[in-house]
Order: sequence, then C-alpha cells, then structure tokens
Amino acid sequence: MTDATRPNGAPEPSSGLGWIHELRRGSLALTLLLLHGTGGDETSLLGLGAELLPDATLLSVRGRSLEEGFPRFFRRFDALRYDQAQLAGEADALARFVAGAAAVYGLDAGRFVALGYSNGANIALASLVRNPRSYAGAVLLRPVMPFDTPPDAELGGLPVLVLAGLRDPYGPHGETVAPYLRAQGAAVEEARLQAGHELGAADLRAARDWLARLAEQLA
Repeated sequence: MTDATRPNGAPEPSSGLGWIHELRRGSLALTLLLLHGTGGDETSLLGLGAELLPDATLLSVRGRSLEEGFPRFFRRFDALRYDQAQLAGEADALARFVAGAAAVYGLDAGRFVALGYSNGANIALASLVRNPRSYAGAVLLRPVMPFDTPPDAELGGLPVLVLAGLRDPYGPHGETVAPYLRAQGAAVEEARLQAGHELGAADLRAARDWLARLAEQLA
C-alpha cells in the first residue's frame, strides 16, 4: 500500500487496481468477493468467507466512500436515500476491479461470486444488475433496494441468495429485492430468518449450503 491518497482520503492500494483489498488464495477456482457493511473494511468478512466456503479464494474489498470517517461503498443522504450517480459509478468500478484482479492475480474471471452484507449487499446488487457478466452469482445478506429507479437487466438464470431478517428494521425496504431480481431473470433463493439486521447461525447455515451447491456447479 502506497502513501498516495484518493480525494476522499483513502490510501491507494499498491496493486494499482484502485481499491484497498486483501487476497487469500484457496484451492477452489471460485473466488468470493467480500463486501463489508458500513464501518467495516477489507478484513471484516474474511473470517465469514473462510467459514462459509473454506477452500474458496477470498478477495475482500474496502469501500471507497467515507461517512464520518467510516468506509462505505457509496454515499447516502440519509438511512435510505442514496447518491444514485455515485452508486452507479462505484457499481461499475467494482466490476472493473473484478476483471483487473482476475488478470493481476491469475483468478478465473468466470467464477467470481459476490458476497455482501448490508451496504456491501447493496453495492453487490447494484454491480450485479449493471454488470451481470462479471459475476457467477451473489449472496446478499440484509440488502435493501438501493436504486430509486431499478434498471432493467438480463440476468439469464444467474444464481442469487437473499437472506433477510424478520426483525430487521430495514427489512421492509428490502422486500422488493428478490422479486426484482426474479423479474430480471435471476435464479433467486430467498429466506426470511428469525433475526434482526445482525447475522446469526441460520444465516451461516443457509449461506454455507447454498455456496457449497454453487461451488459444485462451477467446478
């Protein structure tokens, strides 16, 4: 990591890929792209990724927007109003990062699965629908709909797992996510769990089983 900084104060990664990140190689060809929630960083979901799919390569990314000093993947005006231009720009930049990382690190560009929590789930959703060829699937943990006007997409059976919490205060704002993805052609599995916004054992079981099945399909 160099001492150079982006305009928002975040340091540039030394790889030149434009995002601060960590890579942990696994024996599977599948790469989990790990996308943290507000206030997290590139280390926050490494343990979760290793627990969910132990042999996967883990590529964990830090969001480039700062809110009161805490990393996010795009700006928000309040809890549920987002900067739509930055959302779109960062969603597309994340897809370019995936392509660049595949080339730099020798990863299989056709086997990237985005796994995001909260704000990370929202950028995963945005990047997926705007750049569906960049991903082999996605796990969305506690997403809400980030778009004011959701775009049309051609997802062509892309597998997506959506896990919502029945006690999540943001839950009602995520109810349109799975129907929207299905309408765009994704193969969506959705579970509404006895949980709040936090993750629990039921999330781990559901995500682990889904990822194991997807890994077999992609092998």
